[in-house]
Amino acid sequence: MSSGDHYFSAAPGSASAPRRIQVDLAGMPRQVTTDAGIFSPQHLDTGTRVLLDAVPEPPGTGDVLDLGCGWGPIALSLALLAPRARVWAVDVNERALELTRENAASLGAANLVTALPDDVPNDVTFETIWSNPPIRIGKEALHALLLRWLPRLRPGGDAWLVVQRNLGSDSLHRWLDETLDDSFRTTREASSKGFRVLRVARGPEERPATRP
Repeated sequence: MSSGDHYFSAAPGSASAPRRIQVDLAGMPRQVTTDAGIFSPQHLDTGTRVLLDAVPEPPGTGDVLDLGCGWGPIALSLALLAPRARVWAVDVNERALELTRENAASLGAANLVTALPDDVPNDVTFETIWSNPPIRIGKEALHALLLRWLPRLRPGGDAWLVVQRNLGSDSLHRWLDETLDDSFRTTREASSKGFRVLRVARGPEERPATRP
């Protein structure tokens, strides 16, 4: 990337340099396209691999979210594993969204929708969220990001987040416990290769008490 160019830039300044790589997604080797100016263009990064190895099967229907999709490994996995679900691949990086669209088309993942954050309709809620969140945007921005999207989990839904231990996974766990309301519960579900996988589960919707 060029100086001052970050994978969370809306329009990366790095010259486009597309490349084809092979990665294992949804249990099979896949050919995908990556590019400069996005997160981990050379290979599937370790954190995302740890996340994909730890998550359960996604819900088969409904709306699901990959928050910070990059070139699409998480969103593509969701779309291939749950072809009847609608997968939202969200990123601020327009080059990343273009690559995810291209990769979804090449893999036949017609149930994947790419979107800038503000383009996701406000009435869409999610059965699950899988994310390798952009920790390097800074703590304040990261907290704002999570407080924007985690409350859009449906009752009974959950979010799976992978965070590097030395970049604050344990402090993020504590912050989630302290900040989210009592309908949420955060647990550590896996720890591997210096990464933690956190699950943020939203409790089921309480039914009103019935009269005797």
